[in-house]
Amino acid sequence: MAINGDFVSKTTLFLVGLIAFISFPAEAAVRKYQFDIQVKNVSRLCHAKPIVTVNGRFPGPTIYAREGDRVIVNVTNHAKYNMSIHWHGLKQYRNGWADGPAYITQCPIKTGNSYAYDFNVTGQRGTLWWHAHILWLRATVYGAIVIMPKQGMPYPFPKPNMEQLVVLGEWWHKDVEEIVKQGNNMGLPPNMSDAHTINGKPGPLFPCSEKHTFAMEVESGKTYLLRIINAALNDELFFAISCHNMTVVEVDAVYTKPIVTQAILIAPGQTTNVLIQANQSPGRYFMAARPFMDAPIPVDNKTATGIFQYKGIPNTVLPTLPQLPASNDTDFALSYNKKLKSLNSANFPANVPLKVDRKLFYTVGFGKDSCPTCVNGTRILASLNNISFVMPKIGLLQAHYFNISGVFRTDFPDKPPKPFNYTGAPLTANLGTAHGTRLSKIAFNSTVELVLQDTNLLTVESHPFHLHGYNFFVVGTGIGNFDPVKDPAKYNLVDPVERNTVGVPTGGWTAIRFRADNPGVWFMHCHLELHTGWGLKMAFVVEDGKGADQSILPPPKDLPPC
Repeated sequence: MAINGDFVSKTTLFLVGLIAFISFPAEAAVRKYQFDIQVKNVSRLCHAKPIVTVNGRFPGPTIYAREGDRVIVNVTNHAKYNMSIHWHGLKQYRNGWADGPAYITQCPIKTGNSYAYDFNVTGQRGTLWWHAHILWLRATVYGAIVIMPKQGMPYPFPKPNMEQLVVLGEWWHKDVEEIVKQGNNMGLPPNMSDAHTINGKPGPLFPCSEKHTFAMEVESGKTYLLRIINAALNDELFFAISCHNMTVVEVDAVYTKPIVTQAILIAPGQTTNVLIQANQSPGRYFMAARPFMDAPIPVDNKTATGIFQYKGIPNTVLPTLPQLPASNDTDFALSYNKKLKSLNSANFPANVPLKVDRKLFYTVGFGKDSCPTCVNGTRILASLNNISFVMPKIGLLQAHYFNISGVFRTDFPDKPPKPFNYTGAPLTANLGTAHGTRLSKIAFNSTVELVLQDTNLLTVESHPFHLHGYNFFVVGTGIGNFDPVKDPAKYNLVDPVERNTVGVPTGGWTAIRFRADNPGVWFMHCHLELHTGWGLKMAFVVEDGKGADQSILPPPKDLPPC
């Protein structure tokens, strides 16, 4: 199985960017990037189609910065779609204007217009990513963010010889926006993807993909840091490399206690850094990714592959496939996530809120809306606490900052209006699901505990939730209904993993804690694009504090008009 000149898209390319970056001066710098949103014809799986790209690249360019730097990305939209870019995981302190979700912190960038995202990288280092945050455009508009530690601050793990980006994604034969529109008109989920990808390439297990295979050349005895990102729209993914163990050292740009594993589980929106040693017999080994789904939901269950190839081994040697967990391996998923813990060292402490000012309990549910023109006369909707979120026509942050009335309400309930046996026998009733643009107001610097509870409304399913503007600590998780008396006694309040995106297990719950010290309007939503579109989202209004540096910064002059 020969791999042609595409083999060049391997470690060398990442090293060129990394070496150039390391040569920058030690003091905090300003990193400037130009993102041109362009349509380009791309061929995959024997099909060519126009896709929306950044600078004609798929995946898009990598943002390199160092902790403490200022980053300015000027985005010019040449495509027919309105556009906004989210810098996933960057906290954007007081600066929601640079966060990017369309109609939450900004109105989108219209065709022919530009907007400069201007933000500081403060107190963060590691792997994050950026993506379109409007419609389903992040299917092709995404890329990595690599934040190096401050000069002189070493990694808290053995220094790797080289680093490599591994960005997992999805691919559709047809235009994604047309597929979504068709599904919405019919009241049905849109067609699932036709393939998963590794760095934009499906790998040789798919037709016409021998030349569309990501390959990484390694040398025996050397250690590699893989920066793995799940940019897929709708699938949690297992990832492994045949015959090689991985050591997890970071998730969502937060260092972890090292854990050795044969495979990782990574949800859409999450990042994971692993160390891998080239310590096996020189040969060619497949790296592989395929979905995890432990609910009766159809997924693209085909395996995307890349090649981990030892230097000097000819391309005629057939690679071996790794033993990935079964696609419905709930035990592996729960066990893997339970092992992840914060490093909690002197340099990187886990400052878990021990006293809670505000306790929130949100149920995650599905329902059906009447739709006379749809196939079954109904359309699926999704809700938190029985509220299916309605997107506004102007940015919520603008409405909040300028006191524009009538755009949203701040009466999102702290708990579901009607308690029930959340994970018992399947229920098909809507339980009075409401539609609305309802936000939850949080006092500045207060501590929040939020329990996200999956429910069996239509079906149970896992949900990766992302909170903009914050990291949070995952203090507990379990299967079944959350018990407010017994379960908190089992919380980990010492070294829980710190993340920006967390999975709520199928038929279970997850408890997170954070300190609301970042004023603004911050989106929280399921990172499965399908569920977000159905209304599985809400937002927090974090009030200003009283200090000089505890209020929202003024908006930039080039903020896109609504």
